[in-house]
Amino acid sequence: MQIPTKTPLAEFIRISSWPNLLAGAFLYALGAGIVVFRGELFNWANFWLGLAMVILLLLSSFYLTEYYTRLQNPPRRRGNLPTGKPEDENTVLTRNTFLLAAVTTLTAGAMITVLLFSAGAFNPTVLLVLGLAFLMAYIYAVPPFRLVYSGYGEIIMAIILTNLIPALGFILQTGEMSDLLGTLTFPITALYLAMILAVSLETYYADIKAGRQNLMIRLGWQRGMVFHNLLILVASLLVGIGAVVGVASALIWPKLLTLPIGLFQAWQIWQISRGAKPRWNLLKITAYATFAITLYLQTFTLWVG
Repeated sequence: MQIPTKTPLAEFIRISSWPNLLAGAFLYALGAGIVVFRGELFNWANFWLGLAMVILLLLSSFYLTEYYTRLQNPPRRRGNLPTGKPEDENTVLTRNTFLLAAVTTLTAGAMITVLLFSAGAFNPTVLLVLGLAFLMAYIYAVPPFRLVYSGYGEIIMAIILTNLIPALGFILQTGEMSDLLGTLTFPITALYLAMILAVSLETYYADIKAGRQNLMIRLGWQRGMVFHNLLILVASLLVGIGAVVGVASALIWPKLLTLPIGLFQAWQIWQISRGAKPRWNLLKITAYATFAITLYLQTFTLWVG
């Protein structure tokens, strides 16, 4: 019996990493939502152009990642039967397809950048944040740096998604940074990294056997689990610090609502470290929920609060 070949559309959507795109859109909206929360003048043209620029930047990074992955490890086909290794899967899109997609998204992103510049949305602060985002997306995907599979790629993507993208959403409206950005995004950064560590734990030994590198492997499973729980603790402490320094209670309660889920996530990791039988599906659902619900509630509160 032959295994059906993936459709081009399904493969393209998978490589486009729609969960990261969705997270990026919400995080961009979070940054812009601070302006709405404060009741300041809001520029919808800058908002939509900036959102498109962020999505195109992420897409170009994902497509370049796939292009260089296939360049270094060309897919090997065996009829219609996949061998079980990621580089051996029966692919239907060539690596040049992703190079063309990356060039297209970069070109479109450059055009939007010109439009924003023409609209007067750019100043040194915007250029600095956008330049950092582009640089980190570049070293994430492209040799000789190519940190995506170095064990540091998750940290790079966490900074891009949870720090630089919200900053762009905010400064494209105001032209300047705000302490509130860090107060709101640093706990989400910690939860994002905790999520990545939690979901990668199940495949830890399979990844080592296949020669794949990620943050959990670089840390080692014991230190990785300790670091995971430390990240949950840090996220909770940062929320508490925000309350102490006078952040509005309307911006604190969304994170407090998801605190029990985060603690349950840390408890599961602690149980696994003590030899308990892992419940991988429950752990992954909890990790995704802690990050996603926190992000959604925080963004929702900014826009409607």
